[in-house]
Amino acid sequence: MSKGSAFIVGVGPGLGLALAEAFARDGNPVALFGRDVARLEKYVSGLVAEGRTANAYQADVADSEGLRAALAQAADDLGAPELLVYNAALLAPDTPTGPDAKDFAHTLAVNVTGAMVAARTVLPLLRGGRGSLLFTGGAFALHPSPEYTSLSVGKAALRAYVQALHKQQQGSDVHVTTVTVAGYIGGEDPRFAPKTLAATYLDLHHQPQDQWQAELLYA
Repeated sequence: MSKGSAFIVGVGPGLGLALAEAFARDGNPVALFGRDVARLEKYVSGLVAEGRTANAYQADVADSEGLRAALAQAADDLGAPELLVYNAALLAPDTPTGPDAKDFAHTLAVNVTGAMVAARTVLPLLRGGRGSLLFTGGAFALHPSPEYTSLSVGKAALRAYVQALHKQQQGSDVHVTTVTVAGYIGGEDPRFAPKTLAATYLDLHHQPQDQWQAELLYA
C-alpha cells in the first residue's frame, strides 16, 4: 500500500534535512518547506537522485496565508499527507527586557503561531483522517533562559499548544506529540546527531496507538 506524503516544515542543513531524508527513505513522498528555496532544491535533488519523491516549497512560517497556500499546494502535488513535522524556530538571543514588541511578536509567529497554522491546515487534509503531527520542542520550555527569552516563551507556548491539541485529538486516529529536545542538536553528544534524532521522529510516527503521549522528553 502506498504511503501518504510527509510535510517537513522548517528544513535546514541539520535536523530538518535529516527528517526529510528519514521519511523519504521510509517510502513517503516528502515536501520540504523553508525560506531558502535554492537550498531546498539542492536537498530535493539529492533525494531524487536516490530514487525518492520530494518537492521543495518556499514558505515563511510567519506568513500565515503563504504557509497555508504552500501546504495546500504540496497536498495537491504529492497527495494527502500522513505526517506533519513542524521544525521551524527562530533562535534569536534576547533578554526579558531586550526585544521590542515587534521583534517579540515576530519570534512568536515563527515559534508558535506557524505551528498552529500548519496543524489547522494539515488536519483536514490527512489521508483517511489518520496520521501524525509532530513538533520540535526544546528544554527552554521547561527551564527558561534569560539569554533566549523569546525562544523560551515560544517553546513553552508550543508545548502548551501541542498538549491541548493532543487532548483534543484523543480518541481519533491522529497522533499529536511534541519532541522536547533537551540538548544541543549537532553537538558532540552522538545522541543529538540529526540523523539519530530524526530516527526518533520516525519511530514516533510508527508508534502503536496505545503508546501515544503528548510529549517525548528527549534527554
